[in-house]
Amino acid sequence: MRTHLHTGWRHVPVEMRGMAAALGNFDGVHMGHAHLLHTLHSARPDLGLAVVTFEQHPRELFRPQDPPFRLTLSEERLAALSALGVRQVFEIPFDTEFSALSAERFVADVLHDALGLRHVACGADFAFGHRRGGNVAFLADRAEELGIGLTVVPPLSDAGGPFSSTRIRRLLQDGYPERAAEELGRPWSIRGVVQHGDKRGRLLGFPTANVPLGRHLEPARGVYAVTVRLSDGRSWPGVANIGRRPTIADGQESRLEVHLLDFEGDLYGETLSVALHTLLREERRFAGLDALKAQIAEDAATARLYLADLARLGAHSAP
Repeated sequence: MRTHLHTGWRHVPVEMRGMAAALGNFDGVHMGHAHLLHTLHSARPDLGLAVVTFEQHPRELFRPQDPPFRLTLSEERLAALSALGVRQVFEIPFDTEFSALSAERFVADVLHDALGLRHVACGADFAFGHRRGGNVAFLADRAEELGIGLTVVPPLSDAGGPFSSTRIRRLLQDGYPERAAEELGRPWSIRGVVQHGDKRGRLLGFPTANVPLGRHLEPARGVYAVTVRLSDGRSWPGVANIGRRPTIADGQESRLEVHLLDFEGDLYGETLSVALHTLLREERRFAGLDALKAQIAEDAATARLYLADLARLGAHSAP
């Protein structure tokens, strides 16, 4: 069944009201978020499963000077929520006007009147409304008065503590995409539209698709073995560089450049989703283009072997 995205909270069709909804930012849609959704579904299996979230992330509005930090933007987040069985995603535009909405009005006007929710779930630290004026205790009181059920879900934890978007960001920035994937339940991906670059990769014999990082978190700079999902649904092995290309560029802008192994075709304007599997090496400067070209060839060969092994392991673990 298709997941429906609502890019607002007003004028929701009557047939899409009356859901059980999890509340939060859901940046990354990690294992802790999956735990929240599974707990909600177990509490109210008779209701359709929904999410109430925000776009942009509140931190992007209140701290625009911060470096980009997002794990998932709207499209990638929707795909991850859909895979977890969510059928309605209410993506509320988080702008200056909405940020001034009181906690009382958020519960009464949005959750009750506009969305007609019958049950909601959140973590114990969920805060909402103008200046984060509402907390779980407030939500419990108002939800009961309005006839909305509430499930407060304890965090999912391991030996390192609770699963969190912050913890996953740190793993990626430290160069551990494999560990981040364990906490996400899937490899971390950067999704974006292929833009024209300076064509240096083609001159070096390794044409690359240039995908801006945009609002995504910048992970550790270096070369990664990746899998690329094309807009037509095909998956393709590849090798990607994330960084400032110190050998051939001015080093002012970080970018993602991905070479699809054995691929022929024009990708300009296509939306790619690039999944990072492992960091092959850190970014470094080379003495010249010949040394860089030799290293790129070595990186491509290493990525090919790594991804082939990964595919074999996946085939062996399949039921």
